[in-house]
Amino acid sequence: MSLAGLSYDVDAVVLDIEGTTSATGFVVDVLYPYSRSRFAALLSERGDDPEVARAVAQVRAEIGDPDADAVRIEKALNAWLDEDRKATPLKTLQGIIWSEGFARGDLVSHFYDDVVPVLRGWHAAGVRLYVYSSGSVAAQRAWFANSPEGDLTPLVSGLHDTETAGPKQEPESYRRIAESAGVPAARLLFLSDRPGELDAARAAGWHAVGIRRPGEPYFEQGVGNHAQAGTFDEITVSRSAS
Repeated sequence: MSLAGLSYDVDAVVLDIEGTTSATGFVVDVLYPYSRSRFAALLSERGDDPEVARAVAQVRAEIGDPDADAVRIEKALNAWLDEDRKATPLKTLQGIIWSEGFARGDLVSHFYDDVVPVLRGWHAAGVRLYVYSSGSVAAQRAWFANSPEGDLTPLVSGLHDTETAGPKQEPESYRRIAESAGVPAARLLFLSDRPGELDAARAAGWHAVGIRRPGEPYFEQGVGNHAQAGTFDEITVSRSAS
């Protein structure tokens, strides 16, 4: 299939992370075990922290056990991790753990080689960049701040997760992001490897391109009837002066 013609005149690009800017395998093989090994300590040592306590309350609500203790909470978190379930409290607690791991230097994030140069080019051209990932905003911030090429957060105008914007396969979530960014839907481009997310973005009036990278979970499935690219440098993004 020819990949020519992937040219967009937009004000902003919204990025998925796993399978799009970065390898899903890194998250599953490095970050997931890191968080799994630290759930117990987080729950026992920082259970009174407001953010941790709020996440614990959300876990109790989801499992239908208002009296669940730390052991039961950890069991639920690990089960969701095994399922790769995009549960908001799981993502919140992972984000806290990962942020601390990045800050300590235990972790350095992963980006595909084509991504960072293209993001820098788009940013330099006046195109705003946003992130929309199932990972928490805290985890996203740590991810971009601790890349192999240094702190990339100056490139990013805003971060969105399933708690701030809503589920990634619902059009209303993309409408919220557009409103938050102050950008008309027709001036937004979403990049993701997941067809359901691309469908939702398009239903909200956005442009959408599927990223298909060999070895990623959704590579064989494809991206439905969406435009597709194998790397970011196959996509041309510009911003008209008007």
